[in-house]
Amino acid sequence: MTVRVRIAPSPTGNLHIGTARTAVFNWLFARHEGGQFILRIEDTDEERSKPEFTENILSGLRWLGLDWDEGPFFQTQRLDLYRQAIQTLLDQGLAYRAYDTPTELDAMREAQKAKNQAPRYDNRHRDLTPEQQAAFEAEGRPAVIRFKIDDSRTITWTDLVRGPVTWQASDLGGDMVVARASSSTTIGQPLYNLAVVVDDIDMAITHVIRGEDHIANTAKQILLYEALEAAVPAFAHTPLILNQTGQKLSKRDGVTSISDFQNMGFVAPALANYMTLLGWSAPDAAEQFTLDQAAQQFSFDRVNKAGAKFDWDKLDWLNSQYLHSMEPAALLELTLPYLQAAGYAVDPEADQSWLLPMMTMLAPSLTRLTDVVEQSRFFFTETVDFADDAKTQVQLDGVEPVLAGILTGLTEQPPATIDDLKALVNEVTKAQGVKKGLVMKSMRAALMGALQGPDLMASWLILRQRGFDVARLKEALALI
Repeated sequence: MTVRVRIAPSPTGNLHIGTARTAVFNWLFARHEGGQFILRIEDTDEERSKPEFTENILSGLRWLGLDWDEGPFFQTQRLDLYRQAIQTLLDQGLAYRAYDTPTELDAMREAQKAKNQAPRYDNRHRDLTPEQQAAFEAEGRPAVIRFKIDDSRTITWTDLVRGPVTWQASDLGGDMVVARASSSTTIGQPLYNLAVVVDDIDMAITHVIRGEDHIANTAKQILLYEALEAAVPAFAHTPLILNQTGQKLSKRDGVTSISDFQNMGFVAPALANYMTLLGWSAPDAAEQFTLDQAAQQFSFDRVNKAGAKFDWDKLDWLNSQYLHSMEPAALLELTLPYLQAAGYAVDPEADQSWLLPMMTMLAPSLTRLTDVVEQSRFFFTETVDFADDAKTQVQLDGVEPVLAGILTGLTEQPPATIDDLKALVNEVTKAQGVKKGLVMKSMRAALMGALQGPDLMASWLILRQRGFDVARLKEALALI
């Protein structure tokens, strides 16, 4: 048997991290088994589905490195297939048209509520006579098509994550609507549970891997597989992603879409790596790995049943590890959009002589790509804003002749390397009879406007290449 799995997002919003994590698990399983990963877009909600959301989903999956073998397939292009399946159910007496009005359904629910009963359809139109059906049609009542559910059934399956699962059909809410806006001769809009089953049958899906919030749907869908005389796939219900309070991660928690994480400066390998750890652990307990490496070890016996809490600190740490190990050219390519968005004048071709050294120097201190904007700020302006402690430093006794001596050395014998700069510092330190620490700290304050920052000598050389160091020293001297 060739393993065939699918991810089936709905384009009613941007690619959610929960959907993306489900896609990761499907991809890992398919690649581990040498199977096929299929992409299906469930766009039957025509009012809320938008092309821009579809594009966001496709681009988000590509960005994460989740390549698909077939698709994307669109449900709106497959409506005839669903209607054929519904007609089969009608012809076999397994489904029927129900003509309840919204008012009647509301009254039914209120009566159930008054009796402390769970809301459910009471199947009142299951056995309408042709005369009753014709009378409802004559009134102009629209119909829904309901699939018959035998309340006496017990539905069981062995979940690849949760083990044996048992569901009572009597808890499924009565006969299930599989199509809306129908009449005695037409079949209206097919609904999710029917469409997904027909798609999975048609696409020969062998394993359905999705979040645990679909478990009730699974019980309903197994009944539909059986009614359509199709093989029932294996199911794996993965743990939900939770916020820090233990609730399902939602838009109320802020960032939830993959594009949000991109904008925040996370890189695809780190985010994909982290999502893999949200509910699964590697046999060797490794925490940093590529998708291909995870696929080699992936199995459902290491997927947790409990929900996975989203940990920002863990994601930041993983992201930093990927940034720290990047080649300067690759890091520059990724950070360039953030630098440009910040308004920095940067030409990646003409400025490589100093941009690449800057990236080499900043990489060890980056947690997210966005950090580069603040950490590189003083490389893009001729002058700087001096922090209070930097002002205090340059105004200390003995600092003025030190800075003046450095400035003289820069103009008389312009240094071109870090060794030249170190030699100049040693020369001024000896000439002024001061401690080297005073010179270095004062130079940092003068060149960066702060007492903390990246390596002083490497930064100074970049500022020298940019022609900014002399102006900075003159500005610092003006504060004294």
